[in-house]
Amino acid sequence: MDVPHFLMIPYPTLGHANPLMHLSRVLAAHGCKITVLNTEFLHKRANTEGAEPHNPKGPQIEFVTLPDGLGPQDDRSDHMKLIFSIKSHMQPMLPKLIQDINALHVNNNITCIVVTVTMGWALEVGHKMGIKGALLWPASAVSLALCDCIPRLIDDGIIDSDGNPVKKQEIQPYPNMPMMNTTNFPWCTLGKILFHHIAQEMQTLKLGDWWLCNTTYDLEPAAATILPKLLPIGPLMESECNKTSLWQGDTTCIDWLYQQPPQSVIYVAFGSSASIDHNQLKELALGLDLLNKPFLWVVPPSNDNKANNTYSDEFHGSKGKIVGWAPQKKILNHPAIACFISHCGWNSTIEGVCGGVPFLCWPLVKDQFFNKSYICDVWKVGVGLDKDENGLISKEEIRKKAEQLLGDEDIKGRSLKLKELTLNNQVEGGHSNKNLKDFIRWQSNNNAHVIWKLL
Repeated sequence: MDVPHFLMIPYPTLGHANPLMHLSRVLAAHGCKITVLNTEFLHKRANTEGAEPHNPKGPQIEFVTLPDGLGPQDDRSDHMKLIFSIKSHMQPMLPKLIQDINALHVNNNITCIVVTVTMGWALEVGHKMGIKGALLWPASAVSLALCDCIPRLIDDGIIDSDGNPVKKQEIQPYPNMPMMNTTNFPWCTLGKILFHHIAQEMQTLKLGDWWLCNTTYDLEPAAATILPKLLPIGPLMESECNKTSLWQGDTTCIDWLYQQPPQSVIYVAFGSSASIDHNQLKELALGLDLLNKPFLWVVPPSNDNKANNTYSDEFHGSKGKIVGWAPQKKILNHPAIACFISHCGWNSTIEGVCGGVPFLCWPLVKDQFFNKSYICDVWKVGVGLDKDENGLISKEEIRKKAEQLLGDEDIKGRSLKLKELTLNNQVEGGHSNKNLKDFIRWQSNNNAHVIWKLL
């Protein structure tokens, strides 16, 4: 019998492409055939940045591309523009691409399309062509549940029809979840048009038979009871972790880490698209100076602030190392790391948990505030940073909270226990391991059913 053939379609950002590539490699390792569809721009950038998309592990992964409809000078950080351009240009071309792929793999046609959020239109295409579909949600399962209950939040008068909170208040979206401030809903910073897109997208995503998520039952037990289609398959981790990143990490920082004492380095990273203004950046830099400890600070090349002298004339940084990008999973598993100053994006949260590293939480937008609640209040493996009367996290606050975190042996102990609990999901017999095998078995049975119908 032919093996399942998955067509993987990520939204073209690092936070979507990386987890989908991790899942692709895991499925390929289980003998599945994988075709990854990237936008031409993303594919070219991956080649340029050294991610080696043409050199996957084994022959089971192939790459294809379609244009996103934007020109080389267009601003692809304008997500509203990118989302609608992708849908209007890629959706009409996808059926022909699928037919071409199937023509090359006559005995192993595409049996399932897996997308990340905002690419739900591909599930519509697949549905019309009789191809099963699934979603890989790149954030927490709780944020997925929250987006799924948008109609109820409107009906209950919590938000208006444009997604705005009717009033600022603390609510508990579902039983056994932390309280959440209504101003921190994931869509609150996105604007009216993107909110309506998300609401519509959630309906489209129901075409997917499964909603896969890089999480575990232990980390988010409530979400598994709320969403019947949810299939926790996390943590999506690999030994050669840097191979699936869209950007090539600066591996010199690993050599530098080996020169530092155990549990001495403060790791600072805010993801691939964080925006921090100059005054706040200055406070962060001076806070690291005040700590007088070795630090490793990732400042992505897309940021405006690229060189030490743009942070502050007062910033010395003599004990630290600043890099443009880094192999984060390797860093978080390095014995020299003491704590992680993080924006609490879900990928970083999972990677920090799997590294057993305590968090100093600095959420910036969207679901990061809710992730912070889990880190600090539910799992209790981190400490939050508070803003002053000027709306800044001061250098003194950074020093105080970092010293508090580094001196808390209970948090360190809980971090290591949570690491063990989370990683156990991927061993043979673990919950996520079983879920992944069930997902592959579902596709294998579906493939056999299709073949039987054809006969």
